[in-house]
Amino acid sequence: MISEFRSRFRSLSGSRFRFRHLWLGLVGVSLVVLVVLEGLNAPHPPMAAATMVSGVLCLAALAVPERLFARYAIGAAAVSCALTLVEAQLSQRPPNTPGLVELGVLLLLITRAVRRCPPLRAAGLAAGSTLAAVVLPLRIEERNSNLLNLIAVIAVCAVPFMVMVGLCLRLYDTLREREREAIRQGQRLEHARELHDFVAHHVTAIVAQTKAARFTAAAGHPQSPEDLDRMLAQIERAGSQALGSMRAMVSSLRDHTTASATTRPTGDPAGLRGLRDLTEEFSEVGPPAELTLAPELADRPLPPGILTTVHRVVQESLTNVRKHATGVGRVEVRIGVRPGAPEQLEVSVVDDGQGGASPAAERSVEGSGYGLVGLAERVEKVNGRITTGPRDGGGWHVVAVLPLNKANRADSANKANTADSAYAPTLGKVAPNVASSG
Repeated sequence: MISEFRSRFRSLSGSRFRFRHLWLGLVGVSLVVLVVLEGLNAPHPPMAAATMVSGVLCLAALAVPERLFARYAIGAAAVSCALTLVEAQLSQRPPNTPGLVELGVLLLLITRAVRRCPPLRAAGLAAGSTLAAVVLPLRIEERNSNLLNLIAVIAVCAVPFMVMVGLCLRLYDTLREREREAIRQGQRLEHARELHDFVAHHVTAIVAQTKAARFTAAAGHPQSPEDLDRMLAQIERAGSQALGSMRAMVSSLRDHTTASATTRPTGDPAGLRGLRDLTEEFSEVGPPAELTLAPELADRPLPPGILTTVHRVVQESLTNVRKHATGVGRVEVRIGVRPGAPEQLEVSVVDDGQGGASPAAERSVEGSGYGLVGLAERVEKVNGRITTGPRDGGGWHVVAVLPLNKANRADSANKANTADSAYAPTLGKVAPNVASSG
């Protein structure tokens, strides 16, 4: 069904593209016909041919690609000025029109130069087109006050107006490019967070299990075939999960529309109870982790954005314990309503490692690591806050406070997890709302 929709969308886009080119072609042909008709108004065939060539050259300068625009614009303005100077010296000149199509195109060249070219080049091209447009009325036969008024209107009104239009379009293009870059940056940050959350968690488990096997072998303790098979099975499972997450991420990068659902979940399908599998998996290869869920959350539905954030907070905290903590005997994961604030959810992950945090963990808080940075960005999306730091009695704690009474904002944040467009300008900030406490 998705493939059929995409094929129909592409066919519709192709039809619109062909219609647009057909419409532009018809407009171009119409303008060329008008230029020819204005050229026929000249009293002599050479003058008529020169008028047609000048008008067509101006049309070509307006239609050429960006890399050729400056060259064609300079040539068109020079030819137009030269033709005007020559015709102004002749005794017989066009009685009616000096070339209104050419005049309009010269004004449009001013707008395009101001919009697309660098400032110095834009000033030069606009000056040349302005000169050609201002003196162009001198081609007509009559010389009276109306001619001077027309020149004054072009110089005082038309040219400044086209310059302002070009500046407005230039500003619009700049803002639109900044918005696109912010969206792209948000998408890059989202992919980085997903890659860290899904892959680093499994890779850390593989490294921890491998280190445990090497330590046991170096200590001279023989391992039974059952123990080796169990350890290798855990490594195989973690590796398979990492490969699956990597494959889903690659699929998302190649085809965002069909694979985003696999790499950006909108919430834990089992709710908060699904965290028990995560803590049990952690306990298999590390210190025991105890999960405590408040009874009042058992029947309370939570927004998908809050569920996803809770899962990521616990996952990243357990990963950091496995990677950085030393001498940990127990890890406590507690999720419940914050005391004194019934509309706030508190997620706490605490370990009892001796001697405080390791230097690696301290560096991650200072900004060298990306796990807590991405975690803080996720928490900020749902209008929460996160606090990390060493405990007074030893060990490390991570506490995230998330709102429960702002479901709409949480849902919007969850949509931002999948599209990263609504909150893209804020994604470039590094580790907002991260506080370190002793």
